Amino acid sequence: MAHTPPDGRAGIDAALVRRLIAAQFPRWDGLPVTPVEVDGWDNRTYRLGDRMTVRLPTAPGYVAAVDKENHWLPRLAPSLPVAVPPVLAKGVPGEGYPHPWSVRGWLPGETADRGRIDDMPRFAVQVAEFLVALQRCDATGGPAAGAHSWYRGASPAHYDDETRRCLAALRGRVDTGRAAAVWDAALATERRDAPVWFHGDIASGNLLVRDGELTAVIDFGTSGVGDPACDLVIAWTLFSGDSRESFRKAVCQDDATWARARGWALWKSLLVLSECIDTDPQRAATNHHVITEVLADHDRRA
Repeated sequence: MAHTPPDGRAGIDAALVRRLIAAQFPRWDGLPVTPVEVDGWDNRTYRLGDRMTVRLPTAPGYVAAVDKENHWLPRLAPSLPVAVPPVLAKGVPGEGYPHPWSVRGWLPGETADRGRIDDMPRFAVQVAEFLVALQRCDATGGPAAGAHSWYRGASPAHYDDETRRCLAALRGRVDTGRAAAVWDAALATERRDAPVWFHGDIASGNLLVRDGELTAVIDFGTSGVGDPACDLVIAWTLFSGDSRESFRKAVCQDDATWARARGWALWKSLLVLSECIDTDPQRAATNHHVITEVLADHDRRA
């Protein structure tokens, strides 16, 4: 049974959401408000009745995503092979809450846990097909990668200093020599093709499945227009063996893009590992495994 975290993170709770709805969208006043079972970090999300959700940024750095998603999701949706969050309304600061917020349509499904997917290579192809379709969407006027996307879609070089600090901190605990080679290989490449749409956080928690099939992709808060290398990280965080190869073939990216993708995966895993290696053994083991897989993948393709 899923465990719903305690309400109130970032000063946001169900009572606040009920007050905001009553004040700004009285037509929905009285509908039940409950935290979702699997919540993200950048936003808090609540069920509103049976058919809607309320999504509220947890800090100023995540506020830009509200207008971005509200503007672009309806434009991208018709060109995508699976559902994305339907935008129903935009709320404004109020009731002591300082940020804009949004009301979305509820998308049925469960997050893409390995235990819910019988045919992982087939699922990997479905994820790749979504990414290819997203990259084919018209990028004219789209938000160029930058602070709003936490520099996903830009060069991983933005995180060079942070990655080097993590490598120094983890010396003797991971193979930092091989890891540095992966990072250097990522920085040695650059995207020369026209910028395309990227999601920015293609991870199991943002992929919804029903009966083992991909049915929806959520959380476009880090999306934008730029380099799609960041969207390939799932090759090591969720896929392996046959499913990784199926994803690689279906997503149709060149070797330089894959080199940058390994850099993105390495940066995040090193960062998380450096923060939890002595305090959270399970989380540390997960990120150590990703690092191991990235290094092995680099060695095979060097």
